[in-house]
Amino acid sequence: MTIPAQFDAKTIEQKWYNYWMKNNYFHSTPDHRTPYTIVIPPPNVTGVLHMGHMLNNTIQDVLIRRARLKGFNACWVPGTDHASIATEAKVVAKLKAEGINKNDLTREEFLKHAWDWTDKYGGVILEQLKQLGCSCDWNRTKFTMDPDMSASVIRSFVDLYNKGYIYRGYRMVNWDPEAKTTLSDEEVIYEEQQGKLYFLNYKIEGSEDFLTIATTRPETIFGDTAICINPNDERFQHLKGKKTIVPICGRVIPIIEDEYVDIEFGTGCLKVTPAHDMNDRTLGEKHNLEIVDIFNEDATLNSFGLHYQGQDRFVVREAIAKELETLGALAKTESHINKVGTSERTKAVIEPRLSDQWFLKMEELVKPAITAVLETEEIKLYPKKFDNTYRHWLENIRDWNISRQLWWGQQIPAYYYGDGKEDFVVAESIEEALILAKSKTGNQQLTTDNLTQDVDALDTWFSSWLWPMAVFGGIMDPESEDFKYYYPTNDLVTGPDILFFWVARMIIAGYEYTGKKPFTNVYLTGLVRDKHRRKMSKSLGNSPDPLDLIDKFGADGVRVGLLLSASAGNDIMFDEELCNQGKAFSNKIWNAFRLIQGWEVSSAIPQPESSKVAIEWYEAKLQQTLLEIEDHFEKYRISDALMSIYKLVWDDFCSWFLEMIKPAYQQPIDKVTFDKAIEMLESNLKLLHPFMPFLTEEIWQITAQRNTEEALIISEWPKPKAFNANLISDFETTIEVISGIRTIRKEKNIPFKDAIELKVINNDKSTTYFDSVITKLGNISDYTYVNEKVDGTLSFRVKSNEYFIPITGAINVDEEIKKLTEELNYNQGFLKSVQAKLSNEKFVGGAPEKVLEMERKKEADALAKIATIQQSLAGLK
Repeated sequence: MTIPAQFDAKTIEQKWYNYWMKNNYFHSTPDHRTPYTIVIPPPNVTGVLHMGHMLNNTIQDVLIRRARLKGFNACWVPGTDHASIATEAKVVAKLKAEGINKNDLTREEFLKHAWDWTDKYGGVILEQLKQLGCSCDWNRTKFTMDPDMSASVIRSFVDLYNKGYIYRGYRMVNWDPEAKTTLSDEEVIYEEQQGKLYFLNYKIEGSEDFLTIATTRPETIFGDTAICINPNDERFQHLKGKKTIVPICGRVIPIIEDEYVDIEFGTGCLKVTPAHDMNDRTLGEKHNLEIVDIFNEDATLNSFGLHYQGQDRFVVREAIAKELETLGALAKTESHINKVGTSERTKAVIEPRLSDQWFLKMEELVKPAITAVLETEEIKLYPKKFDNTYRHWLENIRDWNISRQLWWGQQIPAYYYGDGKEDFVVAESIEEALILAKSKTGNQQLTTDNLTQDVDALDTWFSSWLWPMAVFGGIMDPESEDFKYYYPTNDLVTGPDILFFWVARMIIAGYEYTGKKPFTNVYLTGLVRDKHRRKMSKSLGNSPDPLDLIDKFGADGVRVGLLLSASAGNDIMFDEELCNQGKAFSNKIWNAFRLIQGWEVSSAIPQPESSKVAIEWYEAKLQQTLLEIEDHFEKYRISDALMSIYKLVWDDFCSWFLEMIKPAYQQPIDKVTFDKAIEMLESNLKLLHPFMPFLTEEIWQITAQRNTEEALIISEWPKPKAFNANLISDFETTIEVISGIRTIRKEKNIPFKDAIELKVINNDKSTTYFDSVITKLGNISDYTYVNEKVDGTLSFRVKSNEYFIPITGAINVDEEIKKLTEELNYNQGFLKSVQAKLSNEKFVGGAPEKVLEMERKKEADALAKIATIQQSLAGLK
């Protein structure tokens, strides 16, 4: 067949992905082989591919394809997450654009819109992953809202409730006023913001005196229910037992005493707003204070805000400050930087809010997860530096707020049969709930019509923490064949930003439900940033469209470009030039393949000694690289593994091996060498396949007629064999000799077609094994070992060996002597100036050590250069 001059990535990618899919190579079912399992970190169902996904999924595909080649039963489970907050926000926005208010819909009506949205946009990202070459078992695709997945979540909730781990409590929670739901502590991001500190005067009841309080939030004065002083503060002893008047609203509140107040901080007085601050809530409970909630769920002020009712908290802040100033209650303002909690999803500023919510006790559940990672190392994090982050979070964990004021998600399986807060039962279905409610109340007349299910949904992470178990049916049927075969999984590849949200929680759930780890290794990738170290974002315009990159550089080129810079746990400085480098590597491999295929093959000619030596050397080099690759993969240094293969193919195979075996112009190659060249090429393709699946499968299928059982994707990873390491180190010397010959040819304008002689004094006792290679690559007509220097030659050294090239008629000896003499004079003058500096005590005493090192190196280099020139002159005279 005619091999195209250019590698056509677009055509080839589609062709081979369809071929792999048609022949079901990605699908896995339990059998006699050892399983190798990865579950995908499920992206948002309505998400699209971004650079982080590209990196994360390329690494997973590399691991799964390599495992497949190594004979494992490789299973990569794909899927998507329903992403409660993000998806519901998108649906609400879509409805709003259509003039529909969510609050005017029933839950069922809203969920129909949400499912329509999901059906339309869900799974787009999975289709995009196919363009990247991801070899997921698409038959196993899961969605966290699939019926069986939701059933697993509900069963988990009921089980944990019955064990006493889940409870309902009236607590201060993180409230997202944009999404109108609570968030767990881990979903709040604290950011430093420039704001103001307002100093407010509170009048003492029955006098003209006042107290000054400092606050960053003057709008919360409407919720003040006390002023707190430290009982040991001498400044305020006269205020004990008195009351103050809150400005604007005129509420009379007590002055209370508590050592919680820091005498040294601020004014030494603290306004207490129990409904809107975690610490104030604790003080309020201790001193039995009134709780006044001043905000609506969207963070506008309610009726307690008086004439500011209905206005946004940030809008009213300046207006309230102005009114306070008018009343003489604003003493002063100062600039102030403080940490403000924002929603990870909506970016809205979080509002502390008292609310009835569902919580999961974590103190006991977390213990096996701490042991597994930090003590027994049954689970390993790569890189290990994340152990400390993991430890800090788990050892300081608080109860998990698992309820969300959303409709999109698994509805909490709690059913109320009365008006009281405790008048509920928890069950997997309303029918089971009815049985429990009848038993609990003793009322056998109850019907399902008397039961009302809790309106809240569960936190998305409460669904995805079951992912490695639920995708194999392990929650609903722990004895299922799939679950017993594939669980625990092997490797998890994800970002460090969800080490708490997801990774740690999966470990907790795994031990709680199976007593086993959910996975063995966690490879934490870095964040993809631009070349200026900025985080990629649409607003900065520095985040390229991954599909555009694939279109421009080919999927293989993009995969290589990403991985060449992706060391574990470190941020990746992405530059399109990396993808261009990947594309250039694809072209290099393609051209090398075309070169081999273009040779005429003859069975009639003997194998040259140089080809025999080249093959033995390259086989040793391949085996050495194979050991390096295994070591890199064991340590999850995927980038280093690729770099080892890259150097093997580009430098050793293309630059040296093919040159060593290449037949003379328009001459055939012997069949023994050709067959070995194809064998070496195919070994390279196997090593490259996990990284560059499309290019390698294309070349593999052209090198020989293959049936479906012989495709590269299911071939066999090269087996390690014993090899002669001396061949590799000896060849390094050979490279230096060939470089020395080529340098002289270049400097003296001796064309390669002109054969030259080479004489060698073998002081170093170097092996003669590669002499045939030197002879071929140097175009040497006569390679002779001598015992003394040869006159009338150009020379160079490699280690202690001396190499002499006799002067041919093409060189004018007199001109060469003149040129070398000028070069010698220049270098001797340069050496003199350097040595003058180094003999100057003032310079040596005052110069930095680095400068001195540089000068000494200049001296050494000049001395070596002078010796070489003098040797060359001696040979010419």
